Amino acid sequence: MDNIPLSLPLLLDGATGSELLKRGMPAGACTEQWVLEHPEVLVELQREYVAAGSNVILAPTFGANSVKLEEHGLSGKVDEYNRRLVALSRQAAGGKALVGGDMAPTGKFIEPFGDYTFEMLVAVYTEQALALELAGVDLFVVETTMTMPEARAAVLAIRSVSDKPVFVTFTCDENGRTLSGTDVLAALIVMQGMGVSAFGLNCSSGPDGMLEQLRRLTPYAQVPLIAKPNAGLPHMEDGRTVYDCPPEEFASYAKAMAEAGVRIFGGCCGTTPKHIAALKAAVAAVDFAALPAVEHDPDVIPCASETEARFITPDVDVGETIECTSDLMEDIVEAEENCPQGALKIEILEEDDVALFAENQYVVKDALCITTDVPELLEGALRAFQGRAFWDGTEELEDAFLEQMRKKYGLVIL
Repeated sequence: MDNIPLSLPLLLDGATGSELLKRGMPAGACTEQWVLEHPEVLVELQREYVAAGSNVILAPTFGANSVKLEEHGLSGKVDEYNRRLVALSRQAAGGKALVGGDMAPTGKFIEPFGDYTFEMLVAVYTEQALALELAGVDLFVVETTMTMPEARAAVLAIRSVSDKPVFVTFTCDENGRTLSGTDVLAALIVMQGMGVSAFGLNCSSGPDGMLEQLRRLTPYAQVPLIAKPNAGLPHMEDGRTVYDCPPEEFASYAKAMAEAGVRIFGGCCGTTPKHIAALKAAVAAVDFAALPAVEHDPDVIPCASETEARFITPDVDVGETIECTSDLMEDIVEAEENCPQGALKIEILEEDDVALFAENQYVVKDALCITTDVPELLEGALRAFQGRAFWDGTEELEDAFLEQMRKKYGLVIL
């Protein structure tokens, strides 16, 4: 794996939040602020994870972005908090583990479902990514993601300030859908298209439920998969949140997850250093070299909208070209209802078209071909589209530019 001085498999740490609560952090507290006021608690916990076998520990910067810090009255603290929190994790790692910069949801939705624009999200994540880069993290972990715009914004932000590895994990329900309706298979297709180093799931459920969803990803994963499940589903006992999957049971899923393509293992809510120690032993017992390679059909090309995975072939028929007019939403819906080919083609002729497309792109469900002969318009449309589009070559653009769009936005070039 690029730039990681450790070979696969990798072992991440376990839960931070649920462990801090057990160790004295009040419910509802700003975790980042509480950790800085009680640094010895965090350092002790993370040292236990390193002793248990974690190759990577996550700095407690989960909510250290401007949106979340401002909710706690901590405006202007992004640089300071990320620097100090990374330093604590570096101290805990003691040179025995890598430190990942943890980036998590802002809770903001982009228009028309919220009051944020996509570029506002990119700006929020860029501020934190730069702070983490300057703090010296070894890699970035974008976790507990629930919307495609936040994931894409975070990856674009990180890539604007760093070339270090980026891991992305989504959280989903038992059907593989996020809170915003995105299928995690669509998320995989988009994220690996944008060049992330690894993709997977965290939180969501216990290892049994997560395994089912990971197996859906296996045939299409071109990057290592990540599994960071909870220690089972939580329930309340005597006013306390309790997780019912003990370390041995938790670790018993390691081999099946390895067979599904998981190469990066860890734990989320309810897991402890004991879970990580058991997981380390279980992973060590897996003969990864003996696992069969997953075969990928070269004629099946994954694309995605913001919520749906779609698959095309090199000779896909895109049907009638859709122009960007005030009727764009209706035209997209009609084309998807009436055209059986499962792919759309939208033409971008001017800047106003990019704006119209951005307002209505969320309606797209099928595979999308974007066409234009102006490089800046193609990039504008790709940036606005919260999926993975394809290019069919009917317009002429420089190969070098198209390659840039492939690397940055995951553009599929037929």
